[in-house]
Amino acid sequence: MTAQLEASLVRVVIADDHPVYLSGLRMLLSSIDSVEVVGEARSGTEALAEVHRLRPHLALVDVNMPGASGIEVAKTLSSRCPESAVIVLSMLEDRDTFFAAMRAGARGYLVKGASTDDISQAIGTVHRGGVVFGPEVAPWALDHLNKPRESSKPFPELTDRERAVLELVADGMGNASIARRLGLSIKTVRNYLSRIFVKLQIADRTEAAVAARRAGLGS
Repeated sequence: MTAQLEASLVRVVIADDHPVYLSGLRMLLSSIDSVEVVGEARSGTEALAEVHRLRPHLALVDVNMPGASGIEVAKTLSSRCPESAVIVLSMLEDRDTFFAAMRAGARGYLVKGASTDDISQAIGTVHRGGVVFGPEVAPWALDHLNKPRESSKPFPELTDRERAVLELVADGMGNASIARRLGLSIKTVRNYLSRIFVKLQIADRTEAAVAARRAGLGS
């Protein structure tokens, strides 16, 4: 029975550079039957070391810590220790910090001062594979999801035909070859190139080829 109980516990590492808050967070988590705090850290560097050493199910990390921020911790762990999910804790309701944390791989974002029930539910949801936003920041996520999707094509300011010309420039083709490939006159190709240079604010064909290859165009 004891072994089954221990196996069902969510093992958590907590990290915050303020000793009082860290102590309070440990006490709060100790009141949740399903959670076991297995490690503490007072810097981002210590948090990374503790997670790598202990391999917990989850890490609760402050967003602002010496050594490495909570965002940097989330980014590192998402690639090096993906089995340990990260929930970022922040004092501020800050949109940019929220999106930076989620882009870094955090599975949850809570504003400090969240209730025991909110933290318990967040830990359970993330442990089961979900993602959690605190009620203070959830509207930002909804706004982001409801915005029209931006084009994933490189150089969205270009037309499809201009992008096709640029891609052939990236492949090293001259104007005559591009004209034959696309069924255009050489003069039309030159016109397309002139518009491309203006739109991308580049000086010449060589610079255009370099920019195109950096953006993933060309074979």
